[in-house]
Amino acid sequence: MAKARTQFVCQNCATVHARWVGKCEGCGEWNTIVEDDPTAGIGGGPGRTPKKGRPVALTALSGEIEEAPRIPTGIAELDRATGGGFVRGSALLIGGDPGIGKSTLLMQAAAALSRLGSRVIYVSGEEAVAQVRLRAQRLHAADTNVLLAAETNVEDILATLSEGKRPDLVIIDSIQTLWSDLAESAPGTVTQVRVGVQAMIRFAKQTGATVVLVGHVTKDGQIAGPRVVEHMVDAVLYFEGDRGHHYRILRTVKNRFGPTDEIGVFEMSDKGLREVSNPSELFLGERNAKAPGAAVFAGMEGTRPILVEIQALVAPSPLGTPRRAVVGWDSARLSMILAVLEAHCGVRLAQHDVYLNVAGGYRVSEPAADMAVAAALVSSLAGLALPADCVYFGEISLSGAVRPVAHTAQRLKEAEKLGFQRAVLPSASAEIPASRQAGLTEIEALADLVVKIAGSKKRPNDDSGDATL
Repeated sequence: MAKARTQFVCQNCATVHARWVGKCEGCGEWNTIVEDDPTAGIGGGPGRTPKKGRPVALTALSGEIEEAPRIPTGIAELDRATGGGFVRGSALLIGGDPGIGKSTLLMQAAAALSRLGSRVIYVSGEEAVAQVRLRAQRLHAADTNVLLAAETNVEDILATLSEGKRPDLVIIDSIQTLWSDLAESAPGTVTQVRVGVQAMIRFAKQTGATVVLVGHVTKDGQIAGPRVVEHMVDAVLYFEGDRGHHYRILRTVKNRFGPTDEIGVFEMSDKGLREVSNPSELFLGERNAKAPGAAVFAGMEGTRPILVEIQALVAPSPLGTPRRAVVGWDSARLSMILAVLEAHCGVRLAQHDVYLNVAGGYRVSEPAADMAVAAALVSSLAGLALPADCVYFGEISLSGAVRPVAHTAQRLKEAEKLGFQRAVLPSASAEIPASRQAGLTEIEALADLVVKIAGSKKRPNDDSGDATL
């Protein structure tokens, strides 16, 4: 019989090594490599002869398209993030920081589906049944028919799920606590996580039940464990939020049965998570329209337009190397905007500390926020408040030109709904409604925006409109 070959796998990135080393070559982390059994959970092994395969039927691309059967939860924000509800026979992975509200959201979803007549089983590997019941009482979900179990063994969980009527929804909290007899490593390792996820996905595909897996996150905000888990499941959702704010965002980063980059917005309270149907009002609720350095950005999250305030503070620096602090935006992109302002607009910021913040703890990732960031920086440096009824959006290139962005009509419609009558946007923008032409200011280059902001405060005997501040 052939000898089993031992391999070593990184617990952070799942890179396979032929021998143990202190530093992983894939991700650069130290002391994350452990011994792994490559045959665990796949039914193979040394000396085992693989069985002969059978041919499968081939079909053409043309034909009738069947919509994936879904289970609407009745929670509108959760259904929006998942693309209309949970798909039967699918596996979803939800990650988030500890205490952010993952278990609260899933308990509310389980209770909502149970009230609609679905059979829901909640398997907790981190909490006892009594702890789950206390959460259910706080969320007013104790009167539902949700079935509970506190178990971490994969074989025992599958045996329990196979008894009686097929469940419609199975919640596993969390995948890092699962362990199987097929693997000899400790729970939470790459082998155990992979085996557990494979078993739960196989159960979902065979029975048509929806399986929701809860995953821990690392200090970088990524789901802990091997990245192969994210490739195995059908959808990956991140539950984000700041402990200092009440809002929570459920962000979709992968969805085989619906759109990606969708978000659901919730507000945390003592009675659980409450849906926020208009998140723009949430992020603009405490806005000071008369303060300099604040610009309203009309952004997009999937198909949803969101208005959020960009705050900037520019102050003379007593240090040789000025500070650059960013919260809620890409720090590298801020450096690019500062360089463009200095190189093409004459705005001198090399001797100033620059602080940038996205109000409400919201995180902006799209480049359309460049225009709002630049407007906030110039406003803070000049000490001039921007118009309170104006929104900004547009991408800035390294040449100083302002490039158009998508979904112009949706951004303007959301701004008009919240009382904003003016907008500063790229000159080549398409899909502009005829009713909004009067309040629009089209910008071709970033220097035009600087002149527009600084021109309202001209120096004595200076009619040149120079962009230098």
